[in-house]
Amino acid sequence: METVKRVLVTDEAKRVIEQLRAEHGELMFHQSGGCCDGSSPMCFRKGEFRVGSSDVLLGEIDGCEFYMSRSQFEYWQHTQLTVDVTPGRGASFSLEIPLGVRFLIRSRPFTTEERERLEPIRIPG
Repeated sequence: METVKRVLVTDEAKRVIEQLRAEHGELMFHQSGGCCDGSSPMCFRKGEFRVGSSDVLLGEIDGCEFYMSRSQFEYWQHTQLTVDVTPGRGASFSLEIPLGVRFLIRSRPFTTEERERLEPIRIPG
């Protein structure tokens, strides 16, 4: 049986990621826990945001690692996240802000069957 991904990405968000990758190189994401821009996914140059044992690696989107704090994961562990993009300017340090767009999360609970096949998380370090 195929594993169920914890985090997905829309085609429109992939296009923005590719544009950012062309300008900045390898990228990473961290799901904000409420400061700056609410609970938006934040995009950084790979390694620019320091992750550690208080974070979990949920998976990858378009070749970019996607992290979340372990405490926030406790609330969201039963939810599939989809990274999307929308016009507008967020109030964060995320790399897409100068493009006049911002990443956002769409979510839905996993089904009972999906929960049995979830992609495992990893703890950095």
